[in-house]
Amino acid sequence: MTERVSVAIFAKAPIPGFAKTRLIPALGADGAALLQSQLIGRTVGVARAAGLGSISLWCTPDSNHACFAAVAAKGDVQLHVQAQGDLGVRMRAAFEILLASGPALLMGTDCLVITAEHLHQCAAHLRRDADAVFLPVEDGGYILVGLNRPAPHLFQDIPWNGAAVMRTTRARAADIGLRIAEPAMLWDIDHPQEYARAQRENLLAPSDPRTAGR
Repeated sequence: MTERVSVAIFAKAPIPGFAKTRLIPALGADGAALLQSQLIGRTVGVARAAGLGSISLWCTPDSNHACFAAVAAKGDVQLHVQAQGDLGVRMRAAFEILLASGPALLMGTDCLVITAEHLHQCAAHLRRDADAVFLPVEDGGYILVGLNRPAPHLFQDIPWNGAAVMRTTRARAADIGLRIAEPAMLWDIDHPQEYARAQRENLLAPSDPRTAGR
């Protein structure tokens, strides 16, 4: 029997002025928030399609937003509130809970090109030959990390939101003796140029976040 691998998703509530702030100059605060809502929905859909194990949505600043409630309404996604602290602290806290039930994947919502097949590849590495698995993105970070055992030092003293995130993480993994796998390089949407790329590649819903709802 194939070992189940849980999938966790970190998500900011799609609140204007809080979500996707680096896209506000291009989309406006409401447009950026709408895009965030779309990204959450798509990411949860990928996790559902993968069918690897339990799915959880880790929310910030809380789990009260209507978008989160809509995701949880189907009954197959458990809501949690992210811990306080930087990204490393929050991921470490989530993995403390997730790994109690077995291997786990933790991903963000900013990648439109991640697929269920990517999740299957990551899960296979955790089951077979890796202590940790990553899906790095072109800007130097990563959109997904998976673990099959606790590795709290992996997330300490990392320069989050910089181009050195993945490079520093690789070095940290080597220092603490983790075997890692990186089955694919992807890209995510953080800046207007990446939003434009997603439009060119027809990866976004037909409605324009700048005008939707007007």
